[in-house]
Amino acid sequence: MRTLIILAIILITLLTLLTKGQTSNITYEAGSSVDVGANADVCADQILINGSWSGSGTICLGALPVTLLSFTASVANRVDVVLTWQTGVELNNSGFDVERRVDKDGSSWEKTGFAQGSGTTNEPVTYTFTNKKLQTGSYKYRLKQIDYNGSYEYFELESAITIQPPNTFALGQNYPNPSNPKSKIEYEIPLKGKVHISLYNLLGQEILTLVNEIKDAGYYTAEFDGSNLASGVYFYRFISDGFTSTKKMLLVK
Repeated sequence: MRTLIILAIILITLLTLLTKGQTSNITYEAGSSVDVGANADVCADQILINGSWSGSGTICLGALPVTLLSFTASVANRVDVVLTWQTGVELNNSGFDVERRVDKDGSSWEKTGFAQGSGTTNEPVTYTFTNKKLQTGSYKYRLKQIDYNGSYEYFELESAITIQPPNTFALGQNYPNPSNPKSKIEYEIPLKGKVHISLYNLLGQEILTLVNEIKDAGYYTAEFDGSNLASGVYFYRFISDGFTSTKKMLLVK
């Protein structure tokens, strides 16, 4: 009787292990798909991809692993944040949502873009994403890595990155120029103050106000729409805190 009891315990244990799918070597070839919903408890020490074993410790298929080797950020053109990250191993990786939030209490994460993943690979892959034309301030970034089955995990940038305010006042040339009939005008202010941008005709008459408000220090873009104006030469003038700049624009319709 005692022998039968021992055998029953061993049998139950084996059946439990088989049901959970425990194994030390699970092989998935590149390009294959894995139903992790049906194998959420399957774990392995390593996973074979394209003939090479990847991973160490316990890897569970309930959250398909993406090994992130690095995640960095830099500022380009004074107002663009360039994110760069590299993966070592990817399994069923659909891609990365790029999320950003202002670095202050109470701010929430928002999606700013998406980078397509590489599916399944054990080759290093480098990704780059540029978040353009940001206002002055400090920002935090994170990646939401998403599997094809909808599972996801987050990778957050270690430190916040800061867009510094401009050093001087500046007014850019409208683009495109000639305007037909819309264009944009970029300008910079190094400190908070009143900003006034107006459009004038050749007689020096003010015919349109583009900006007339108090702005924080930063980088801005004014929108010009000449749909209701006649084709010709115009001038726009920028005034803020004693600084004045005037440029010519051509409107062609």
